[in-house]
Amino acid sequence: MDGFPNTKYRTIETRRIAGSLGAVVSGVNLAEPLTDDVLAEIRLALLENLVIFFRNQDMTPERLLRFARHWGDIHLHPYMAGMPDHPEVLELAKKAGDKRNFGGDWHTDQMFAPRPAMGTMLWAKQVPDAGGDTLFSNQYLAYEALSDGMKRLISGIRGMCVGDRKKGGATRAAVNAATISMKTIEPPPDMPKVSPHPLVRTHPETGRKSLYIGGHVHYLEAMTEEESAPLIQYLYQHSQRPEFTCRFRWEPGSLAFWDNRCTMHFAINDYPPDTRVMHRVTIRGDEPF
Repeated sequence: MDGFPNTKYRTIETRRIAGSLGAVVSGVNLAEPLTDDVLAEIRLALLENLVIFFRNQDMTPERLLRFARHWGDIHLHPYMAGMPDHPEVLELAKKAGDKRNFGGDWHTDQMFAPRPAMGTMLWAKQVPDAGGDTLFSNQYLAYEALSDGMKRLISGIRGMCVGDRKKGGATRAAVNAATISMKTIEPPPDMPKVSPHPLVRTHPETGRKSLYIGGHVHYLEAMTEEESAPLIQYLYQHSQRPEFTCRFRWEPGSLAFWDNRCTMHFAINDYPPDTRVMHRVTIRGDEPF
């Protein structure tokens, strides 16, 4: 990985799972309060690997929130209802008979918000015997692999990001209510319908540039949808190239923590007869630049 060559940790251990991004972190119990030294090394591991994974973590909503709040304020989802006693935690449940899963396309979380999510934590409560993996993609590499001409072309363009995209005349909340076992809500009245963000984003901590594209980019600023579509489609497909990705196999008690500022992810829906239940917390971020 560029930027953090041969990092040596004192309190944790890391094992990379792919050449592009992703590492399993061991030597830490997230259910317990953590020291500043351990938290600093977890932050470094996240910045170095973009997504980090922890196995065999005995988490509750309270423990998950305590860990998440070390990184920032909690971002409440505008379209999905949280758990009754813990509204900051989403229980992502796909049950037998659900027509689709939550997060089943390449995206970065809360891109439609003026201040998209900095990071996301996902803890596995129940997973199928096989299937239900999550793919992640390194958007630093996606940007760096573009030609110089393409980099110049997109350097000043903003993508217009839409959360409540119409599908067959229905709102996102209505579509979710009809297809997944989760409670949906209508967004607050002051929620912007469109948030413009640069296609090339600079990470506020590493200073590196990444491609900032995903399923929420509906069209490009000052262009029609028809004019925008070819460029969006090209960048979207480019961002998913296999050499930019890693794949994580969930086990009960696994926790993933990813940096939405430089990654995308995709929850694979390949377990129709089985149930998958996850707890998710999203951390508020800043305005992309």
